[in-house]
Amino acid sequence: MTAIAATRRTGRLLGYADRWSVAPGEAITFMVGSESERYTAEIVRLTRGGPRTRGETETFAYERVGAPIDGVYPGEVQDLRPGSYALVADGGALLAGGRFTVQAWVCPTAPGQGRRQGILTKGCAEPGDGFGLLLDETGALACRAGGVLVTTGVPLLAEHWYLVAAAVDPGAGTVRLVQRPLRRYAGDPDRAERTADIGPDLPIDGDAPVLIGGERLAGPARGRRRPRLEGGFNGKIDGPCVLGRALTAAEMARLGEGADARTLAPASVLADWDLSLEMDRRRIVDVSGHGLHGETVNSPLRAVTGHRWTGRYRDPRSAPGEYGAIHFHDDDLDDAGWVPAFSYEVPDGLPSGAYAARLGTDRDEYFIVFFVRPPRDGSGGRRVAFLASTFTYMAYSNLRLNLVRMREMTGSTDAVIDEIDPVIGSRRDLGPSLYDRHSDGSGTAHVSRLRPMLNVQPTYRWFLSGGGGWCFSGDMFLLDWLHAQGVEYEVITDEDLHEEGTALLGRYDVVLTGMHPEYVTGEMLDALAGYTDTGGRLMYLGGNGFYWVTTVLPDRPHVIEIRRGHAGTRAWASPPGEEHHSNGEPGGLWRHRGRAPQRLVGVGFTAQGGGPSVPYRCTPASRDPRVAFIFDGVDVNEPIGDFGNNGGGAAGAETDRADVSAGTPPHALVVATSQGEHSDLFQHVVEEVLAMKPGQGGTECPEVRADLTFFETPEGGAVFSVGSIDWVGALSHNDYANNVSRITENVLRRFLDTSAPLG
Repeated sequence: MTAIAATRRTGRLLGYADRWSVAPGEAITFMVGSESERYTAEIVRLTRGGPRTRGETETFAYERVGAPIDGVYPGEVQDLRPGSYALVADGGALLAGGRFTVQAWVCPTAPGQGRRQGILTKGCAEPGDGFGLLLDETGALACRAGGVLVTTGVPLLAEHWYLVAAAVDPGAGTVRLVQRPLRRYAGDPDRAERTADIGPDLPIDGDAPVLIGGERLAGPARGRRRPRLEGGFNGKIDGPCVLGRALTAAEMARLGEGADARTLAPASVLADWDLSLEMDRRRIVDVSGHGLHGETVNSPLRAVTGHRWTGRYRDPRSAPGEYGAIHFHDDDLDDAGWVPAFSYEVPDGLPSGAYAARLGTDRDEYFIVFFVRPPRDGSGGRRVAFLASTFTYMAYSNLRLNLVRMREMTGSTDAVIDEIDPVIGSRRDLGPSLYDRHSDGSGTAHVSRLRPMLNVQPTYRWFLSGGGGWCFSGDMFLLDWLHAQGVEYEVITDEDLHEEGTALLGRYDVVLTGMHPEYVTGEMLDALAGYTDTGGRLMYLGGNGFYWVTTVLPDRPHVIEIRRGHAGTRAWASPPGEEHHSNGEPGGLWRHRGRAPQRLVGVGFTAQGGGPSVPYRCTPASRDPRVAFIFDGVDVNEPIGDFGNNGGGAAGAETDRADVSAGTPPHALVVATSQGEHSDLFQHVVEEVLAMKPGQGGTECPEVRADLTFFETPEGGAVFSVGSIDWVGALSHNDYANNVSRITENVLRRFLDTSAPLG
């Protein structure tokens, strides 16, 4: 075992893997970007981790596996190429060598900003080439044709819909532009028409693809690494189409008065992309009959309201024609597409657990985290499973911290931040977390694991926990404890559970969650409920779990989607009409779909805060004979967890409470609670506060608390829930000799004893 004092993370050495979870006999591939000429790589098992903050010896440990890939590798800088668009690779002779008209509806979200944004282009290998329907540097509609840039000179308003069109007639040497707002204001300041002269030649490469949502693609493609997008569009595009002739001046004037190009020249339609079709897929469908289908790149947001949205329907499945838009962002990133550096085939017999490809130079260190799961044939043999919250790790990956918000939440001007946080804040090319807003101000609804995730590191420090662990680094406290207690376990991930369901859980007598299983799919909830209802025993060792509706994109299993809706403790709210996922599934909170966490684990999210974490106090229910095993060797008169690496206590950061009205089983026992212990930096969650009123802080509101809860389930199953993110941060206190550790061990040992019924 090797112990090191600290990691060094500067952003000069980065990487990611092609999967979270790999079974013996399977291979995992790693992508690495290094500014150094060479770097070392080795496969290690992560055994002791989590940042130590309260007087504990700071020793992060790992075990070298001794893998064939261990060695020195040449460094290669691999850039990131964000920005979403749609590509029609087989554009044929579309727009090439003749007269044509291009029309679309657009709703720009960040017009201007001193750069052009492409709406529909073709053959733009160089800035002056080909044809482009664009917004110019000021945000006005523009057309580039024949080497000439023509603009209306009237900027579009942000967040407003416009019909935009260009009729190009090289024979006549003219281009005509129309820019018509859907909503008209007095004076029509943003309505414009323009006719200008162009040359008689319009050289457009007939083999060039049609690009929707960007000006041009630059740089070489290599493997899965796509060219770099330039002039990316921020905003929505709806119903783009191409006609095989140039509309006349009179016809273009009719567009400005409210007509549609398709109705003016139906026989001339060459391409007509209906973006309301196959909304949960990459593919965009051409309904013209000419088969000019395309696909999106970097996962722009679909199932968003288009220019026809009336507000009568909020479900895209009820009125797909009102959801015929795609929202493009210049910082979307769903696959970095880096060239692989090396692959590792997991040997038979390698224990299941948390692993990493440890990368190192003389200045930097970086861990590409992955998990070795049990064999797929069910031959693992361990009785305990740790469920790694990989969807939640992804949700928080590359989160850009806001200093003002940090101070508000912690009540401190010197909140602890990790050394990698400033790097993340300076690198918009990394792709945002689900807690960030895009560069145009819209909320981020997609996140991918096929990119470097700089804060998914075993010792990452989180400001809300006083520099303690969060997500993966917080779960390292639990893995550390399992190793210290000699517990044999296997690791399964959210993706494994989503794909394999209850059959996977059925291998185990006990399943443990980590500190924050916040993002879960319906398939995962079904599997966990089926497990506990058929004798499975679940230990929920975290807080704010099973909270957000999460879906996996069907043709991009590396991407998850959320919609925040208009309720819940959230970083942003969905725009009106965009609460449903691209597959039609209602988004938001699981509790608003009748699946509150209390129904599964007895407790659900009730409070959040950045102040000091606090202990629990035992309740009279702690003396019930049904739970005597929980407190074996524990003094129920002493505080439970008045210590810990996260905030100095076991109850903190985000906490859950029992509530029969929300679904807590009536026979559940709340054996300890932190009620009355929290400061006013902890506040009752917004989804339960129906009107603005004072008294929602920890010193006054009884709902601000964490409840330690136990209940039996059918066929000998049981659930034990701690209701706090910071519980696992207290496990290692005093070299694991403490009441949080003892209670956790008592429950695990008793849950493993299936010879006698619980209760």
